[in-house]
Amino acid sequence: MKKILLSLMASAALSSPILSSSALAEDLSVVGSWSSLPLHKEFEAPFWQTKLPEASGGEIATTVTTHNQMNLGVGEVFRLLGQGVFDVGMTVADYAVADAPELEGLDVPLVAMSADKAKAAVEAARPMVEEIFEKRFNSKVLAIAPYPPQVVFCNAEVGSLDDLKGLKVRASGRMTAKFLEALGAEGITVSFSEVPGALQKGVVDCAVTGAGSGYSAGWWEVSTHLLPIPLGGWDPVVTAINLDKWNALGDDTKALIEKEIASQFEAPAWAVAEGALANDIACLTGKGDCASGDSRNMVLVEASDGDIERAREILQTVVLPEWAERAGGDWAARWNDSVGAVVGVTIKTN
Repeated sequence: MKKILLSLMASAALSSPILSSSALAEDLSVVGSWSSLPLHKEFEAPFWQTKLPEASGGEIATTVTTHNQMNLGVGEVFRLLGQGVFDVGMTVADYAVADAPELEGLDVPLVAMSADKAKAAVEAARPMVEEIFEKRFNSKVLAIAPYPPQVVFCNAEVGSLDDLKGLKVRASGRMTAKFLEALGAEGITVSFSEVPGALQKGVVDCAVTGAGSGYSAGWWEVSTHLLPIPLGGWDPVVTAINLDKWNALGDDTKALIEKEIASQFEAPAWAVAEGALANDIACLTGKGDCASGDSRNMVLVEASDGDIERAREILQTVVLPEWAERAGGDWAARWNDSVGAVVGVTIKTN
C-alpha cells in the first residue's frame, strides 16, 4: 500500500516542482486538503511548494499533492499519515472523528460567530488536539487553519433555523449531524463532491459547507436559499507531520518549519477568514461586492436572535452532553476549562 500511494503521489506531483537541487535536502511528501478549494490553492500549495523550500535555502524539498488527487477517502488521511505512508497530511479534523471521537470538541457548531472567536477557541483547544494526534495518529500538529464558517445552502424555501425541521440536510461533521437531529431535521452523510447532484435530485433539501467552498463548487446552481449561520462551525483543517519523521529531523529544521508555518501559512489563513465570509455571501447573493467572480442571486436568510438562542440551548442541553459521553474520560471537564471558557459555554458534568 505504501509503495502504491507513494507512486501515486509522485505522479500527481509532476506539476508540483521539488524546489531543491541539493542532494542533502530533507524530502517531505505532503498530502493537502481539497485541491479545488481556496485554502489549498491560496495557502497550502504556495507554502509547501514554494515558501518553505525557499525559506530553507534549498535544504527542504517537497512533493505536494492532495487527498482527492490521490483518490484517498477523507477518513484515511491521518491514519495513513500515522503509518508513515507520507510525511505531512492535512484535512478537516471532523473527518477523523471516527478514529478519535474526542476530536469533535475542536469544532462545535455555533459557539464562534466571528473569526477572532473561532481562532481563540482553536488556540484554547490546541493542547488537547496535539495530545489526540500524538496518541491516535502518531503525528505532531503543525498548524490548525480554518475553512470559512460552515453555512447552510437550501434548495427549499426557508426563512429561519426552525424551517430546517423535517428537512434532509447534509451535515459537515458528526456534531453538526447531532445538532440537526436535535433540531428535528434529518442529518444525511453525503461527500462534498456529490452534494450538487444530491441537491438537484432531492436526496437532500439542504447542505452545510463553507460559503466560499459552495461558491467555488457551484452549489448556487442547485440551491436557492442561503442561511449564513455557522451551523457546522469553522471546519478547522489540521496540518500534521508523522511523529517518526518529525523526531528524525534536526532541531534547526524543526524550528524553521514551526516558525514558517505559523507566520506564512496559519496566520494568513486566519487573517482572511472574516473578510472571506462577507465576500462569499456577497458572491452568492449579489448583496455587496464580489471579489471572486460573478455574483449570484441566492436568497439571503439572516438568522434572528431567537434562532441563535434556540441553537445554543440545543447545543448545551443535547449536543455537547452527547459528545461528552462519546468522548468519555475527563474530556468534558477539559473542554469546559479551555474552549468553553473562551466561548462562554459549559457542558454539565456529574
